[in-house]
Amino acid sequence: MSKLDRNLLDLLKRLTPSVIATVTPENKPYTTFISWLIAKDEKTIRIAVSTNSKTVSNIKNNENVCIEVFGPDIAASISGRASIIKESIEGISFPVSVIEIEVEEVNNNLFPGATVTGEIPFKHTGNIQKALELDEKVLEALRD
Repeated sequence: MSKLDRNLLDLLKRLTPSVIATVTPENKPYTTFISWLIAKDEKTIRIAVSTNSKTVSNIKNNENVCIEVFGPDIAASISGRASIIKESIEGISFPVSVIEIEVEEVNNNLFPGATVTGEIPFKHTGNIQKALELDEKVLEALRD
């Protein structure tokens, strides 16, 4: 499949803890846990990560990425080409880049006889109100 199906589109409308794999300059895989991720449409995903992160640095060097997404009855590997469309998001106190991924391939990684029964448990720690406000600002920027 080369596009996101309805189940993935629905899952990727809110904070969805996922793992993104990028390629280092030494041509090695590098993974990062992310939660700022949304689907714009069936061929486009946007994520946000710290501007000074290794993920951003790797994407500047090599646009190939893969995102692993898990949810009820979903274990999907989404491959594509990434580009940085914003170096920072206005109104956020630290630099956060917006990355757009053109979906090239979607693979179902569920295996026969098993399924994922829920979402990855995720909660904020520390100042929860500030974290929720930050999430909303970032998700709003990803939707624009």
